[in-house]
Amino acid sequence: MNKTFALALLPVAAIALSACTSSPSAADYDKATADILKNSFQERGIAKLDRLVQDDANRECAAADVAGKPIDAAVAKAIEAANMKTVKWPTDGKFIGDWKEGEKIAQSGRGLTWTDTATTANGGNCYNCHQISKEEISFGTLGPSLYNYGKLRGVTDPNSAGGKAIVEYTWGKLWNARAYNACSQMPRVGHMAILNQKQLQDVMALLLDPASPVNK
Repeated sequence: MNKTFALALLPVAAIALSACTSSPSAADYDKATADILKNSFQERGIAKLDRLVQDDANRECAAADVAGKPIDAAVAKAIEAANMKTVKWPTDGKFIGDWKEGEKIAQSGRGLTWTDTATTANGGNCYNCHQISKEEISFGTLGPSLYNYGKLRGVTDPNSAGGKAIVEYTWGKLWNARAYNACSQMPRVGHMAILNQKQLQDVMALLLDPASPVNK
């Protein structure tokens, strides 16, 4: 048996043995799981152990999921408020970039793996969960379709006062989705520095620019 794997199983074995005298608690199982992850995950390249550290939102949402019930409403509001404070608006005041570059980012799933480097340009991997452009026939369905995203929301000019509310909401949602949904599974691409400001502006253009194929 692989030595690392065998060591990772020790916490589970300890719980199994303790069950002879008393039933393990949920906290015991949580600790055993955390120990297994810590013992089995090895740092390689840019993939460091800090990826195992959960923030409050991750912990609370995971606990609610395990319990099979919605997260407490008050806790959810607190998580959303805390995450809203992390949203950073474009420093140059511009929300809309180049939709053609945005399509490239949406298509790319590169970045953040141990085979990448710190200078590797991250992709958004957006098609993994969403339908976006009709030209792309391969897409995931974990998230809603984003086809006609701007058109359906009446954004004829994303730089106009009339489009401001949707534009700012979209930026905030991309930056940190948990500002709007405490247990959102959408990657917090701005907050977690997955995409930089320029990349976010380009993805915004893909979704909101009337010239983008998304809105045709």
